[in-house]
Amino acid sequence: MTSTPTAALSEAGVSIWLDDLSRERITSGSLKDLIADRNVVGVTTNPSIFAAALANGESYAAQVQQLADTGAGVDKAVFEITTDDVIQACDVFAPVFESSGGVDGRVSIEVDPRLSRDTQGTVNEAKELFDKVGRSNVLIKIPATVEGLPAITAVLAEGISVNVTLIFSLQRYREVINAFMAGIEQARENGHDLSKIHSVASFFVSRVDSEIDKRLDAAGTDAAKALKGKAGLANARLAYQVYEESFASERWQVLAAAGANAQRPLWASTGVKDPSLPDTLYVTELVASGVVNTMPEKTLEATADHGVVSGDTITGTYAESAALLDELDAAGVDYNDVVEVLETEGLDKFVVSWGELLETVNAALETARKA
Repeated sequence: MTSTPTAALSEAGVSIWLDDLSRERITSGSLKDLIADRNVVGVTTNPSIFAAALANGESYAAQVQQLADTGAGVDKAVFEITTDDVIQACDVFAPVFESSGGVDGRVSIEVDPRLSRDTQGTVNEAKELFDKVGRSNVLIKIPATVEGLPAITAVLAEGISVNVTLIFSLQRYREVINAFMAGIEQARENGHDLSKIHSVASFFVSRVDSEIDKRLDAAGTDAAKALKGKAGLANARLAYQVYEESFASERWQVLAAAGANAQRPLWASTGVKDPSLPDTLYVTELVASGVVNTMPEKTLEATADHGVVSGDTITGTYAESAALLDELDAAGVDYNDVVEVLETEGLDKFVVSWGELLETVNAALETARKA
């Protein structure tokens, strides 16, 4: 018998990553405890996570003082502080990285969100982050914007592992997989060891429900309201179908034979935002072998406490999921508009968070200079 729900999730083939990082979590031993007690095998970060960590943490005071003493500007300070956290987290996860053959034990750091529409700027910063962290188990996060797609290809071609983030639509996901395969093909041409390159595609879940449910409420009919809380799962399950089909292709088989690793689907935005829905919904209902689920700590603890893991809850659901999207269309919900709005909002939120991060660090630098 499996002892805990998180252990059962792990045994079902789901890699549990924590969607949070702070220096306090590293230095207190909390991160190590989650590896031991909650089957956590990776970490994702984003501008919002770093903004919260810096705003609430005293653990950065010594480094901020040092940076202030050397005359560092705010952008330089943010770069040094965030990469330092990721370096330390990579070292904590090094044993997991080794034991999993490089599949897990991964820590993600995102390029400056202000570069999300700048292909070359994204490529340049991805390389800079990779070089600065200097750890094989880092993943560089690149948003799946139209401008981000060629950047994903270019960064992978350099042999750098990538976490593609902010994916909402099935069509964009197909484009992401194409960009990934193109990058692996170029990496092979560039002489890189394909077995060392890993990637995940972060497909967002709960935000889809939040936006669509708002529109269903506005429609006001009983038929529309009956569809609430179902779109996020249907969309993600159809994404897994895209994954299965794409990585069964002849194009991929050629790369796999050369030692390449498939780009794994990662379920992101898995914290339930509607209190009327089960708080483990986007975990227990998205179980399949070979996926990653990155969870905020609240969702992780809810799963550990009362999550019911009943094996694969994705394969075999494709017809039902496609029918659900058809019903949404019939109810007047424009899928293409939804995913476009979500991508724009997601990028805007990260830019706002980055601005808050810069303000927080700048204030701390000013205080330190006066000390």
